[in-house]
Amino acid sequence: MIRPLGLSILLVMALTLTPGCGESSNAGSGANTTGGNPTGSSATNTGKNMNTTDVSTNKTDPQPKNADGSANKEDTTKKGDDTKKEETPKPQQAVMVIAGGCFWCVEAVFEELEGVISAESGYAGGTKETANYEAVCTGLTKHAEAVRIHYDPSKISYEKLLAVHFATHDPTTLNQQGADKGPQYRSAIFFASDEEKKVTEAMIDRLNESGAFPRKIVTTLEPLTVFYLAEKDHQDFVCNNPLNGYVRGVAMPKVDKVRHKFKDELKEKSPLKE
Repeated sequence: MIRPLGLSILLVMALTLTPGCGESSNAGSGANTTGGNPTGSSATNTGKNMNTTDVSTNKTDPQPKNADGSANKEDTTKKGDDTKKEETPKPQQAVMVIAGGCFWCVEAVFEELEGVISAESGYAGGTKETANYEAVCTGLTKHAEAVRIHYDPSKISYEKLLAVHFATHDPTTLNQQGADKGPQYRSAIFFASDEEKKVTEAMIDRLNESGAFPRKIVTTLEPLTVFYLAEKDHQDFVCNNPLNGYVRGVAMPKVDKVRHKFKDELKEKSPLKE
């Protein structure tokens, strides 16, 4: 009688320790339990949950905390300072408008200089209605073929630009530069302030007194009102048409002159295609 009782006890213990079907299934596929999906599509749900968690982590990194639980403001400020240091400072800009014969030549000369950001051909001295090449060529519009120069005054001064201009055209011929004749080809400085006017007058006086030219300078000083940009095909004309007869015979000798007389003021690489 003792033996059957012992067997019965062992049989009950064995049944108690054996897991049921539902428990066995869950133990073998923890993904189902984690995903909370009893339908068997655990891989898809688990993947979505993981992706959602990853995306959330990537978008919002935990901000460093101080001992009291507040945000670490010092770290944030430092990041902002580093960003500012990486920004490239923009060059200072000033503007000068001058005339001295065909604007193709003047533009090409000044594009050679370090500190000159841009040189643009256009018209100054007349009205909007006649600010076009065909009209200006008649010599009846009061316009001069002019060039607007954007430059960085920390690299090249207004006075130095004046010196280059007087050295690369003939300021002693009235309404003429070589074979180009008419008031549209006059030598002129369009001043934008009293200071520019004074600086220009002082330079003209020095050049006249020094005998730099065989005749007196006839360059006009005119207040700058409006500069009208010339047609697109006149912009960078020398650069875009290096084989043009006028470019080779008239413009390039002026460019060669600035290269020879102002070697220390030139850009490392000329923008002209030669």
